[in-house]
Order: sequence, then structure tokens, then C-alpha cells
Amino acid sequence: MMTTSSDPNEKITVHIDPDLEDLIPGFLERRQDDIQTIRTALTQNDFDTIRTLAHTMKGVGGGYGFDDLTTISRAIQQAAEKSDEEGVRKGVDELAGYLERVEVLYE
Repeated sequence: MMTTSSDPNEKITVHIDPDLEDLIPGFLERRQDDIQTIRTALTQNDFDTIRTLAHTMKGVGGGYGFDDLTTISRAIQQAAEKSDEEGVRKGVDELAGYLERVEVLYE
């Protein structure tokens, strides 16, 4: 179940432990890199790479407090397991939108 708003302009606020503040910018930057990797893999029908990457994102998302990232990554992984190109594309677009809208509060 997604907790993100359907309004593409509305910020998504995520509350993160202040102890992780130094790690979060790099974490989010790596997710942007992951989007490019997935899109490239999709052009090559490399669903194994997509599945592996989505599985990793699914695991780390919740660990950092980004539960929606975990949910989106799970959907991408499941689509990749079925070689569902449209499902992967939809998931990676959702991931890109999420990352554009996410706002981190350290508290």
C-alpha cells in the first residue's frame, strides 16, 4: 500500500533519525543512479539486473526509514521477475517521482 499522495507536486515528508543525516544525501544520490541503471537495463531486456537492484533497494529503503521506497522497489522486483517491461517502467517512473518529491526531516 502506497502512502504517497497522487498529487505530483506535493512533497512527501520522511522523518529520519538525526544520526543518519550524514548518510542520507549519498543514499538518495545512489537511488538516482539506480534509476538510470534500471532504465539502461530495461533497454537491454536485462531483467536479472533490474530484479537484483530492486531487491537491494527494497532491503535498504526500510532500513533508512524510506518505507515507500521499499514498496516501490518490491513492485519493480516483482515486475522484473515476470519480465514485465511495462510494470518495470511504471515502477521506475514512480520511483523517480518519489525521489523528486521526498523531503527529509531529521528528528
